[in-house]
Amino acid sequence: MDTRRALLDALVDGPVSGPALADDLGVSRAAVWKAVESLREEGFAVESTSEGYAAPDDPGYSAAGLEFGLGAPYEIEYHDRIASTNERARELAAEGADGIAVVADEQTGGRGRLDREWVAPSGGVWLSLAIRPDVPPARAPLFTLAAAVATADACREAGVDAHIKWPNDVLVGGLGGETDGDADGDAPGASGGRGGRKVAGILTEMEGEADRVSWLVAGIGVNANIDPGALPADATSLQEVLGEPVDRRRFAATLLERFAALAGTSDRMDRILPAWRERASTLGRRVRVDTPNGPVTGTAVDVEPPGALVIETDDGTRRVHAGDCEHLRDAGD
Repeated sequence: MDTRRALLDALVDGPVSGPALADDLGVSRAAVWKAVESLREEGFAVESTSEGYAAPDDPGYSAAGLEFGLGAPYEIEYHDRIASTNERARELAAEGADGIAVVADEQTGGRGRLDREWVAPSGGVWLSLAIRPDVPPARAPLFTLAAAVATADACREAGVDAHIKWPNDVLVGGLGGETDGDADGDAPGASGGRGGRKVAGILTEMEGEADRVSWLVAGIGVNANIDPGALPADATSLQEVLGEPVDRRRFAATLLERFAALAGTSDRMDRILPAWRERASTLGRRVRVDTPNGPVTGTAVDVEPPGALVIETDDGTRRVHAGDCEHLRDAGD
C-alpha cells in the first residue's frame, strides 16, 4: 500500500502522528509529509493539530475523499469532467489495471447501449469499475446483476426505495404500473415508462478469451443531485425524490462496498442471484421482452444463472438472455 492510501486509512481512526506513521510504514517523515501535501492538493484538507494530522470534517467528492474510509479494495481515479468514465476504465483495463473505479462529476460524451445518449451533467454519480475477475465469460452477466443490486442498495440507504427491472434498470415508484426499459443497460433517463422512473443505468463491457474474462468494466450512472429539468420526462433523480441532495461520497462508497461484498471474489458470486431476486420488481409480473428473435410475452417467474429471465408463456417456459423488457398492466396489454 502506498503512503498516501496508508495515511488515509490511518486518519479514519482519528488524528495520527507523522513520526509514528513513518515508523509504522517504514518510510521517512518526508514521505509522510509529501503524502499529506498530495492529499491537500486533491482538496482533502488534512489538518495539523496538536495530536497530529487529522481528517477534514468534509472529505469532499474527490479521489482522496472517496477512498477515505472506503471499505472496498478499490483505487479511485477522479475527474471533474471527462468524456466517458467507461472509455477511460477500458483504457486502464487494457493496460492491466484491476480494481480501479473511474469517477467523474460530469461526463460530456457518455453513450449508452446502441449508442443512445447518456445524460450525465454535474451532480450525478458517474462511475466505471475496471476489474479482472477470475471467471469464464459465461458468468460475466452476473456482474451486471451485482451492479444493479449494489446501486439499488445505495439508493435505499440514501432513503429512496429503489427496485430493479430485469436485468439492471434501477427505478423508483410505479411498482404497479408499466415500464419499458432497456434490458442491457442504458443511460439514466433513456427509459423508464409510465409505471416507474429511471434513477440509474448500467452498462457492462468486457474482453475475454474462450475460457476466461480478461477484463470487465461495470459502468454505473446515477441521477443523484440532478435538477429534474435536465433529465428526460421519464427519469428522476435522488434529489427530486428526497427533496434534498444526497451525500454522493457516501453513496458511491456504499455502492462500491456492496459490489465488492457480492462480486469481489468468485466464491461470493452465489449470493448475487438471491440478492437480485429480493430487489426485483419484475418477478411475478406479466412482461413482454423484445428479443432479436421476436417478442416473448408471459409471466416472469424467476431468473436463472447467469441472469436469464424465465417466462411462463401460453406456449410453455421460455428463457430470455437479452432484450428490452416491459412490465405489462394486465393480460390484455
